[in-house]
Amino acid sequence: MTAPTTMPKDLPRVISPFGAAAVMVGVIIGSGIFQTPPDIARHLGSPWAVLGFWIAGGVLSLCGALTFAELACMYPQSGGVYVFIRECYGRCAAFVFGWSYMLLIKPLAAGGIAVVFTSHLASLLRFALPHALPPEGQPLFPHDSEVITCTVLALLTWINVRGVALGTRVAEFLTTIKFVAVAALVFLPLAAPGEIAHNFAPGPAPGSFIQAIAPVLAGVLWTFDGWADVGAIAGEVKEPQKNLPRIYLLGTLAVTALYVAVNAALMMAMPLAQMRSVDSVAPFAFGKLIGPSAGAAVAAIVVLSTLGSTHSSIMTGARVTFQQARDGLLFSPLGKVSGRETPAVSLWVQLVLSCAAVLFFKYFNALAGGYVFTIFIFYGLAAAALMVFRYSRPGVPRPFRVPGYPLVPLAFIVVSAGMTVLTILGDFAPDSKDRFASLRFLGIMALGVPAYFVWEWAKKRGSGRRT
Repeated sequence: MTAPTTMPKDLPRVISPFGAAAVMVGVIIGSGIFQTPPDIARHLGSPWAVLGFWIAGGVLSLCGALTFAELACMYPQSGGVYVFIRECYGRCAAFVFGWSYMLLIKPLAAGGIAVVFTSHLASLLRFALPHALPPEGQPLFPHDSEVITCTVLALLTWINVRGVALGTRVAEFLTTIKFVAVAALVFLPLAAPGEIAHNFAPGPAPGSFIQAIAPVLAGVLWTFDGWADVGAIAGEVKEPQKNLPRIYLLGTLAVTALYVAVNAALMMAMPLAQMRSVDSVAPFAFGKLIGPSAGAAVAAIVVLSTLGSTHSSIMTGARVTFQQARDGLLFSPLGKVSGRETPAVSLWVQLVLSCAAVLFFKYFNALAGGYVFTIFIFYGLAAAALMVFRYSRPGVPRPFRVPGYPLVPLAFIVVSAGMTVLTILGDFAPDSKDRFASLRFLGIMALGVPAYFVWEWAKKRGSGRRT
C-alpha cells in the first residue's frame, strides 16, 4: 500500500548520469528498429542510401537533443517539453501540451510499444510450447493481447510506484541487456561472409528518390524518437547542468551507431529486394544464417527491447502530469509525492489512460501514428522556444549552449513542421485507411484551449467561495 502523500514535498535528485542515460536509451530502442527497415527498403534501391538516411536521422535527432539540452540546463525541472513550453508560451499553451500528453501522447506511446511486446511474447511462447498453444494467427485466449498488454503496463507501473531507485535500476538492467543483445545481431552476417558482397550490392530503386525522402525520413525519425524523454526526469537527475548535455549527446550518438550497424547487418544478411517482401525482417534475415531458432531468438530480443522501452516510457510520462499539477493546471493529487518519493497518483492515472488507449485503438499502427503526429508538433514549439529565449532572456544562466546556433535548432524546427504536414497529407493519400485520423488528434488537442479556460474559471470560482 502506498504511503500517505504530502504536497510540499518534491521529487529528490537521486538519478545518476548512467541511470538517466539508461532511461533515455531505453525509451528510444523499442520496436521501431525491428519494424522500420522493410518499409524503408520499399522506397530505396541502394544499401548506401539506406544507411545515409539512418545517419541523417541520427544527425537530425542530435540537433533536437542538443537544442533540448540547452533548454533543460536553463530549466532543470521535472516535465521536460512541458516546462519549455510553459516558460515560453505561458500557462494556456502548457495546459494544452499537458492535456495532449496525458490524453494522447504518453498513453499512445506506452500502449503502442506494449502491444508489440505482447505479439512477440506470443510468438516466443508458441516456439517454446508448440503443442500446448494455438497456432500463429489464433489468440492464446480470448482478448489475449489486451489482457497481456494491460497486465504488463500494470506491473511496470507498480515497479515505478515502489521507488525511483528501483525504477532506475530496472531501467539500467533492461537497457544494458537489450543494447548488448541488439548489438550482437550486428556480428551474425560474419557467419556467412561470402554472401555479404552479393547482398549488399545496389539494385534498381522501386520509385523516385525524391518521392521517397519524406516517408523514409519520417520512419527513421520515428524510430529515433525518445531522446526528449530524459528532460522529463531532469528534476531528479544529479547535477543536471553538468550531466544532461552529456546524456543527450552520448545517448543519441550511441543509438545512431547501433541503428546504422544493425541496418548494415540486415542488408548484409539479405538483399533489399528480398527485404521489401518481408514484414518481420530480423527473424527472416538472421534465420538464413543461424537456422529456424533465429525467429525465437529475435522474438526474445524484441520482447526484452519493448519491455525496457515501455518501462522507461512509463517512468518519464508521469513526470509531465506531476509537474502540470504542481503548477495548478491539473488536479492537485496528481502533483503529490508519495512516501516512496514517486509521483504515484500520476503513475496510476497514466496506467488507466494507457490501458484505455490499448482497448480503444487496439492496433499498433493507430497507436504509433497518433503518437508521432502529436509529439512532433510540440517538439517544434519547444525548439522554437530556445530561439525566443536567446533574445527575450539573455540573462538566464546557460551552462550549455547549442553548438552551431541558429542552424541546429532551425534544422530541427523544419523537420518537426515537416513531420506534422506529412502526416496530414498522408492521411489524405489515395491508399489511406483513415483520412481523418490526424484531424481527430488535432481536435482533441484543440479542445485543450476551452478546457484551460474552464479550468481557470472553476479554480477562481472555487477559491472565491473559500474566501
